Amino acid sequence: MSGTGIGESIGEQGARSRALAVLHVRSRAAAVALLPAAAAVVLLAGGVMGHMSGAGWDAARWIVSGCALVVLVLAVVVATVIVRATPALSPTVELPERAAPDLYRMVRDLAERLDVPAPSALALTPDCDSWLEDRTHPSHAISDGSRRRSAQAPVLVIGSPFLWWMRVAELRAVLAPVVAATGPAANPDIDAARRFVRGLDAAVADAARPGLGVIRKAGAGFTGTVARVLLRSCQTHAAEMERGVAAAASERAQAVDYGLRIVAQEQVGLAYAGWDRLLTRVALPAWRMGRWPARLDAGVVSALTELSRRDRLAEGFASRLGERPACDLLEEPGAVDEAASLLAARLFHGGPAETGPDWSPVDWQHYPEEVVDRKWRTEAARIHRVLDELGVPPSTGRPEGPTLARVMDHLSARPGGQAGDDLAAAITARVAREESAREAAAPAPHPSPAGTSSAPMGDALAFWGGSPLPLFPLQPPRTGRELLADHVVAMVCCAAVDTAGAVPGLDWLDGPALLVAGERRSDLVAPVLSLVEDGDAQPLRVWLGSLGVRAEKPVRLV
Repeated sequence: MSGTGIGESIGEQGARSRALAVLHVRSRAAAVALLPAAAAVVLLAGGVMGHMSGAGWDAARWIVSGCALVVLVLAVVVATVIVRATPALSPTVELPERAAPDLYRMVRDLAERLDVPAPSALALTPDCDSWLEDRTHPSHAISDGSRRRSAQAPVLVIGSPFLWWMRVAELRAVLAPVVAATGPAANPDIDAARRFVRGLDAAVADAARPGLGVIRKAGAGFTGTVARVLLRSCQTHAAEMERGVAAAASERAQAVDYGLRIVAQEQVGLAYAGWDRLLTRVALPAWRMGRWPARLDAGVVSALTELSRRDRLAEGFASRLGERPACDLLEEPGAVDEAASLLAARLFHGGPAETGPDWSPVDWQHYPEEVVDRKWRTEAARIHRVLDELGVPPSTGRPEGPTLARVMDHLSARPGGQAGDDLAAAITARVAREESAREAAAPAPHPSPAGTSSAPMGDALAFWGGSPLPLFPLQPPRTGRELLADHVVAMVCCAAVDTAGAVPGLDWLDGPALLVAGERRSDLVAPVLSLVEDGDAQPLRVWLGSLGVRAEKPVRLV
């Protein structure tokens, strides 16, 4: 029952038949490469036996033999490149057994219940997903302390948010179909087919890599072309094979926590929604300032608890918090969360692997003061610098200094938001210059070879080489109007803090928040948009008056 051909399910049988089809593509490619050599052997044998004599046959023997030699050499080169091409690994946080013995024990018990081979190791991904990853390629040997390990079973990659939001039983139910896939993965035919497809994919990627010399580029281009042809020939079979593997794994896992798995899948969707909001609304503003929240996974719990409080559809989910969380299966949850949080920052925003003066962690309790307040004052300073560059004078009859009134008077000077357009373009250009200067000042990445990183958790992006970061950007570039609206909101918030007793705060679902008398004010966007889009300052003046904000008073900038 371990996927070796005895007691195979219908899904496993279908996956194996598709794997054989993939291997047939490989066999046919080898046969095509050997065809000229076979013809040369026939011609040479005929000459030795005296059946094919004469000048014409001699010329044919030389031509065919030469072609056969060239084709064999090219075939050997292409096969060597495909075999030695290193498939890209998913950037993960390695989780050795000493860091999570209880989690390893749970996974092994689950594999035993499913009657499949246990995964060779565990790793975490800063995303809401889980999968098996083959790391048996020689260059993928995983470093576990000072011991090199090259195991045959795949590595189980677990979404780190699951560990903090899900309970132990829920995590086991979610991982059951994933772990069950180690059974089909152990089938020799499926394993060989997967290796062949991964090699083709890696060869295509290597051929597209920039920075190659002329000769190497020509050779890589030929190899990549052959690999692409083979990949197209077997991609349908490979896709059907993977669907068969997934069906077999799902079928095998039905006997394990089936009812609980249905409930746990609801938690997967909820965790994904909360994780996405946390990254885009909360983490991204900090990353743009050179700060990375060091406890993102713990923040997921707070975000989803807040979502449960707001959303009637989520009622009852908070009662689960009394059960044992899956992060209890880790020896040092805080260290693991910090490593996953840094990897998330590098994947989704970019940044170095180590902390520094312009790239440092921030705890949640300090987020309002060190991120929100600093973000507002940085953007307020930027909009006033741009106004200075545009030659915009202070408001008539108002004191010198960075005042909200100066911004409002400029934007409302011309109808239709024409003065938002000039200011928006200037802010966009200045932001672009600042980002370019920051990137130019950042040290060039020097990824360490696999398994040799001195970092506690290893350099998770070492296998990606010098690939530019971020690998998975969260948001498209903001428009000029969006940037301008953000800067006006920042200016309003600075004025509210300095003149009306408001304080910066953190909303777990929406990010930076303005708190007045302990309550979040979420009604600021509409009057700001009226000013930016239409040049109408009256709604914002009414809003400021309701809070007692003094727009004519200078604000403190960074």
